[in-house]
Amino acid sequence: MTDPARTPTSPARFGLTEARSNEHLRDAGWWEGRGPTAGAEPVLVALSRSPDPDLALRGVDRLRDALGDRWPELDGALRDGAVLRGRLLAVLGSSTALADFLVANPDRWADLADPEPVDPAAFTPALVGAVEGLTGAEAVRALRSAYRALLCRVAAEDLAHVVEPEQPYVTYDDVAGLLSDLAEAALRAALDVAGRQVARADECTLAVIAMGKCGARELNYVSDVDVVFVGEGDLAVATRLASTLMQVAGQACFEVDAALRPEGKAGALVRTLDGHASYYRRWARTWEFQALLKARPVAGDAELGRRYLEVVRPMVWTAAEREDFVADVQAMRRRVEDHVPAGLTDRELKLGRGGLRDVEFAVQLLQLVHGRGDEELRITSTTQALAVLGRGGYVGRADAADFGRAYRFLRTLEHRLQLQRLLRTHLFPADDDTNGLRWLARAAGLQAEGGLSEGQVLLAEFRKRANQVRRLHEKLFYRPLLQAVANVPTEALRLTTSQAAERLAALGYAAPDGGLKHIEALTRGVSRRARIQTALLPVLLDLFAASPDPDGGLLAYRRVSEALAETPWYLRLLRDEGTVVDRLAALLGTSKLVPDLLVRAPEVLRLLADTDALVGVDPMTIGNPLRATVSRYRDLDRAVTAARSLRRQELLRVACADLLGLVPLRTVCVSLSEVWVAVLQAALDAVVRSAGTPVASIAVIGMGRLGGRELGYGSDADVVFVCEPVAGASDAEAARYASTVVERVRRMLSAPSQDPPLQVDADLRPEGRQGPLVRTLESYRAYYAQWSELWEAQALLRARFIAGDAGLGARFVEMVEPIRYPGRGLDLAAVREIRRIKARVEAERLPRGADPSTHTKLGRGGLADVEWTVQLLQLQHAHEVPGLRTPSTVRGLRAATEAGLVSPDDAAALREAWTTATRARNAVVLVRGKAADQLPTAGRDLAAVAGAMGHEDPGGFLDAYRRTTRRARAVVERVFYGS
Repeated sequence: MTDPARTPTSPARFGLTEARSNEHLRDAGWWEGRGPTAGAEPVLVALSRSPDPDLALRGVDRLRDALGDRWPELDGALRDGAVLRGRLLAVLGSSTALADFLVANPDRWADLADPEPVDPAAFTPALVGAVEGLTGAEAVRALRSAYRALLCRVAAEDLAHVVEPEQPYVTYDDVAGLLSDLAEAALRAALDVAGRQVARADECTLAVIAMGKCGARELNYVSDVDVVFVGEGDLAVATRLASTLMQVAGQACFEVDAALRPEGKAGALVRTLDGHASYYRRWARTWEFQALLKARPVAGDAELGRRYLEVVRPMVWTAAEREDFVADVQAMRRRVEDHVPAGLTDRELKLGRGGLRDVEFAVQLLQLVHGRGDEELRITSTTQALAVLGRGGYVGRADAADFGRAYRFLRTLEHRLQLQRLLRTHLFPADDDTNGLRWLARAAGLQAEGGLSEGQVLLAEFRKRANQVRRLHEKLFYRPLLQAVANVPTEALRLTTSQAAERLAALGYAAPDGGLKHIEALTRGVSRRARIQTALLPVLLDLFAASPDPDGGLLAYRRVSEALAETPWYLRLLRDEGTVVDRLAALLGTSKLVPDLLVRAPEVLRLLADTDALVGVDPMTIGNPLRATVSRYRDLDRAVTAARSLRRQELLRVACADLLGLVPLRTVCVSLSEVWVAVLQAALDAVVRSAGTPVASIAVIGMGRLGGRELGYGSDADVVFVCEPVAGASDAEAARYASTVVERVRRMLSAPSQDPPLQVDADLRPEGRQGPLVRTLESYRAYYAQWSELWEAQALLRARFIAGDAGLGARFVEMVEPIRYPGRGLDLAAVREIRRIKARVEAERLPRGADPSTHTKLGRGGLADVEWTVQLLQLQHAHEVPGLRTPSTVRGLRAATEAGLVSPDDAAALREAWTTATRARNAVVLVRGKAADQLPTAGRDLAAVAGAMGHEDPGGFLDAYRRTTRRARAVVERVFYGS
């Protein structure tokens, strides 16, 4: 079968796909037999360029029916006139609503044939003339018809070049201006009608002040028109006059919204000039001054409107000096974000990410700050303000031009979407809406190219522009600050240091002057490095502002940048990888540990661009590369240095992944534990290699949290050392040799360093600090058989081999099995003793002044509470419950639950408390850069810890922590203390 689209004589070659296309074309006289009629080819070609040729042809058919005997006149005009062809077919293929209007008013097609551009000066005479002498419903009908006719004319000129490329292209700015002028004329006509309908209208004076898009002369095809009313004389009459104006205009043309007036909808509809002034001086919030940027008198008494601007405009340019400016700006940003519907963030042209509000908000904020000293910025239009910002040096010229184009593109798409049915919409078609994308692309004048369809071209362009706009806030919001602190004044750039400081303060920086010094240091000079920093800092400043500690983040960034100044790839990575910038800012604005490590392990920065690499592989294998690398060094110092370096990298990698929320707690704890194990193993191997012929084998037994693979960032490594003589050596020789090796390992690992300390704690050995550092296996056996105490059996619950001779380690673990898992459990006396020891620890070891409700280790419901409870159950029941024979607290708790020793609810409370306390303890180390068991209870440290824990509200985090640990403490009282 022949494809109709490939048949030269088929209507399909003109983009027509509907079954009735032939019939419609024949009825119009444009088709006969197998081809176009004489003179119809230009019409069909123009039809094919319409955004929707089938829709346009249906509109033609409806219009032909409406015209009846007058159709030949329109037919001839279409055949002969490119102006009419372009305008009419573009409108019919773009807007069903305007097609309905033309069908209802078929003689209006002649308005579109006028070759002269539409004259906005004629709008007011046309609309006021249409309602002359009319009131009520008759006036509304007349105004609606006249308004819709002019709207159709504007749309026709806007769209004509899509269908007839030779027709003049009308820019977005011109179209928005025409729509605003048309709305202004409609308000004047509505006021004219209201003046006839309201009694005693001559006893008052009313000025209509346009706000928002109408005030800025950047109105959409379908928008509410925001206004404020100012009155003199009888305000009751003025209020009726304003209310009637809103009613007439709303019924005929568009909704008139007066919600931007003082006190919003709760306030008086009309106020005197003094009333407005009093309100703005005493009560207005920052967003109201932002709204006043767009204020423009458009109807009513022009003199009163002029005086209104003279009163309110000076107040606009002092808004940035208000004490609550920072809080108001932050609140405005949150409100904008909150208005984005769920799931539509990437498609919402107005409020979504990279949407129109991002541009408008950034430009308006720049105007509020810098318009005080630069009167050129005191303009209403977003695009014009962008141009002035570029010319004045507040932003780069290229940036201003790029984002101006992006804004115009997005507004054009918005116009096209609204024209379709004359409904207020801002929703870009979904990715799988092929027809919607194709129609919108053609309506916007985009064509298929490079093997991509029109819809694909549109989608690519939309994403490109949205991404540009997404960066608009960072670029425009901070560029003036950078130019000021870098001391690069120009004739058009007159920013003072105080203005730059105000900008930092507006972002939430506590020490703007210090921030200025950091920025100046980073951007000083004309080097390539300074130029890249100048491009990066606008983004980073905004990101730091969203972090718990903006000042600390900026300081840390300066430290890292100065430390890595000679690293060739550092700034390139930040410039080219947006993900790295986002993640680095979050890390530096939250943690003191990360920048301390980063200056000595910069290679981890590269991992921020690759989530999989940052998360890493199986944490159980994390130490393999470290051991393999260190084993290649014969020199002891170099081996230990390599071990420290690799440990630093892994510690930083885990910390970054943890803070960014990419890994669960278990992965963090296992990773930190296995890194410690690998360092110990590598250091032990290196020392043994350097010590000559060994006379003993040595095994390292992990204890405590290391044994349970539950280490945190600030944990020491609890271990015991065991040795065994080689053939021909005595126990005494073996012990001396092993002690020498172990002491050397401990000394090298604990040597002063800028890294987090590597403390090897052997205090859990027999006799504690009074006992020998290393014993032979037989010495351990003899000691545990005769002298071991209950606390030592409890400590052995978490013992596991971690380094050295695996066979010896296995024999040690086998030897201690009956000690830590006593054959008959514990008698009542032993249980009482454990409880007594625990109570003594609570009373004596909690630091003086510590808050037991927020001490993560020894506080109520903290780590010690949960761990001692699980360990008591292990000592009592592990002889009969094999699952309890584990060094892991979490696994032990799970086994106790499965055995019915703890109820599921109690187990859940204990597990949640242990997990929460472990995460909080880790977060404190990450935030402060040093180990601490006490949670901060105020300030930025608390905010940072709460943020690291996933809480936006610091106070809410503390409440949740206390609530969780209270529940756990209640379980401990029942299960551990038996109360």
